[in-house]
Amino acid sequence: MPRLAAHSPEMTEPRSPINTPPEEVQTSQNSNNVVSEIPLEIISEEEMAIIEAAFAATRSLVKSPLRASLSPAHVQNNVRSIQSITLLSKRSLSSCSSQSDSLVVDVEDSGRLMSSQKRNRVVASLLSRHRRKRGLAVTDITATEWCEKKMEYTLLCGKPEKTKAMKAGSIRHEALEEEVIKKVKVRVNSAEDVWALKFLNFIVGANQLLFDGLTRELPLVGFAEGVWMVGVIDEIRMPEGQSDAYPMLVDTKTRAEASLPREPQRRNGRLQLMCYKHLWDSLVADDFPSGQFFEFFSLNPNHVLSAQVRESTAKCGFAAETLTDMLRYSRNTWCMLPPAHEKLLLRYEFQADQSLLGEDQFEYDLDWVKGQIKCSLEVWRGEREASYTPEDERWKCWSCKFASECPASNSCSPRKKDTEG
Repeated sequence: MPRLAAHSPEMTEPRSPINTPPEEVQTSQNSNNVVSEIPLEIISEEEMAIIEAAFAATRSLVKSPLRASLSPAHVQNNVRSIQSITLLSKRSLSSCSSQSDSLVVDVEDSGRLMSSQKRNRVVASLLSRHRRKRGLAVTDITATEWCEKKMEYTLLCGKPEKTKAMKAGSIRHEALEEEVIKKVKVRVNSAEDVWALKFLNFIVGANQLLFDGLTRELPLVGFAEGVWMVGVIDEIRMPEGQSDAYPMLVDTKTRAEASLPREPQRRNGRLQLMCYKHLWDSLVADDFPSGQFFEFFSLNPNHVLSAQVRESTAKCGFAAETLTDMLRYSRNTWCMLPPAHEKLLLRYEFQADQSLLGEDQFEYDLDWVKGQIKCSLEVWRGEREASYTPEDERWKCWSCKFASECPASNSCSPRKKDTEG
């Protein structure tokens, strides 16, 4: 059974500001929903004026996420603005009351400030500003673990151009997908249609796994650690010659150099796979709050799906008229599946010839992955300021587009960068 790809001239799926694969980008919904549990901080009018001036300075970049490159001048101005915004957003109510008059902030090209009339404002978190009604991608978590400051700069300044290694990695993943999946375009007219196809593709992929022992690019959505998370599993395979029937999650990383990555890169890959298992296991345990799902993504559970989507579901043997119908069929599929294998597998390929450089098989650690997600959420929810990468891992700065302006990169000596697709 072929996989279905949403296609509509009226609806597009914007690319994520973080360096995530295109297949993990989620459809943006309308802006009427309010995310619960947003941390609130009250600030003065003077401080809010400085923040708005900083955003004005970055507006040209934020409105052009597909710009081919970021000039040094743009990066410098926006990084300084980010540092100012970060400083202001962390100030408490008492601090704002007593110290607002003595605050000195470096913001270039700020333009005209607002009047000095006092009133209270709310500083929104990164999560509410950038992932509202989209969900937090698994690669958002891994990007935060890699470098919290780079993640923050990318969100506020715009995503840099893809590197040659990243483009080669995307091409390789598309080739792997085409080995086992045939895509068919389906016209969609609503967000409900898009989610119906995501659920249908999961059902088709799960059936392929059970009958053929292998599937790839399987979409996931789940509620973990108090937030909605989305992702796409690279590969799932049933172990051969084993008595158990627990599917193994696999992720393939391509390397521009014929060498295995450093430990921090392996750790980041392990985190990605553990997040996928965390979501998979919650689905097969039927831990899916459907009411919260419809509310968060601003979906109408009784919306009648488009004719092409209903036709596609009928061909797969489902008489689905609404998104509620598709969710019911999905839950039936989840309940048929076992938890993912406790062992996870990372594969490393050389981009030049697709030869296998090595494999990293490791055990799932639930406590560790939950701790990593919670640590990342502290930054996304605005509970603490984003940190610079540790000093012993500052070699990451070699390939960072923001290195020339980031204070952390000053301690790095220039060397040959280590690239991975």
